[in-house]
Amino acid sequence: MHQPDNTPQPPSLLDYLLVIAKHKKMIFLTTFGAAVLTALITLMMPNIYTARAMIIPSDEDKGGISAALMAQLGGLAGLSGGAIGAKTTGDLYVTMLKSETVKDPIIDRFKLIDLYEAKYRADVYRALDKNAMVSLGKKDGVITIAVDDKDPKRAADMANAYVEELGKLAAGLNMAGAGKNRLFLEKRIAEAKADLSRAEDALKEFQSKNKSISVTDQAKATIEGVAQLRAQLAVKEVELATLQRQFTDTSQEVKTTKATVASLRGQIAGLEGKGGGSSSIPNVGSMPQLGQDYLRLMRDFKIQEAVLEMLSKQFEVSKLSEVKDVAPFQVLQKAKTPERKSKPARTKSVILVCLLSIFSTILIAFIIENIERMTADSKKRWKALIRRA
Repeated sequence: MHQPDNTPQPPSLLDYLLVIAKHKKMIFLTTFGAAVLTALITLMMPNIYTARAMIIPSDEDKGGISAALMAQLGGLAGLSGGAIGAKTTGDLYVTMLKSETVKDPIIDRFKLIDLYEAKYRADVYRALDKNAMVSLGKKDGVITIAVDDKDPKRAADMANAYVEELGKLAAGLNMAGAGKNRLFLEKRIAEAKADLSRAEDALKEFQSKNKSISVTDQAKATIEGVAQLRAQLAVKEVELATLQRQFTDTSQEVKTTKATVASLRGQIAGLEGKGGGSSSIPNVGSMPQLGQDYLRLMRDFKIQEAVLEMLSKQFEVSKLSEVKDVAPFQVLQKAKTPERKSKPARTKSVILVCLLSIFSTILIAFIIENIERMTADSKKRWKALIRRA
């Protein structure tokens, strides 16, 4: 005789649909109520408008700005190690935009203390950080300043004010850095002039005593080459000394400049025959010692002449940078008054709440159904578990 199979069967799709149909009124009313409540809440929320300004940093003036910034940080620069030194110009601009130096004029200009109903200025800083987002594009390096406000015109004006204040701060720092470079170059140029004068006097004195000495074209060309390399080395050494006054030795700027200085010294050593090698400067005439003395004096004179010329050019560039008050970046997009609100997204909010409500109420319906189908023994065990908990 066939025995009935008492093995419990897993619930089918039909069983699930039956549970949903049984509790459809609860599911519908809960979802409808949540949607209406969300709609009312979002309708009571004010419209927020977002204005965006975009700028493109320039790497040309990075040295002046970053150097001046490090000088202002003082001892804190050492604590930061090479992290700040390794930053790009864009990273520095983002830091500057988030600084109180940029925020303070904006707070005063737009009377944000009253607008945000803040008691302390620190509260205004926090509110402004929430309403003004500054981001740096990792791929394109473009800085975006997005400002949220209830007034669309004020949002645009504040975004543009960020750009204006950044321009003032960056130009000021650039001029400060150029001023320090100029003072350092003035000292180095004075030394180069004295060295040139001594080299010129020594060469003239030697020529007056030994008038028959002549120099081949090859020797002249080699000496000119060494002089130019020496001049480049002098400029790079000035740059390295300037950087080492503001950055740590682990910064990328110092590392790169040190590598360039080492490379130039290696080239000069090869031409002058230092380190055990032979000099590439040819001998002169039939008197080797006299000829080499003349070449040495001529080389010293040409080197000091080239060094002074190159340092003088750098000095002029530094003077121009010092008086230049333009912002060292380009405005890619000026903020315009937004025509549409950016938030709250009322439709999206209602749809999201409806979906969450449907999922939650269906889950509750299954829990209720499971409780209703519990045996008396299971209910007792659940009650005992709850008491112990």
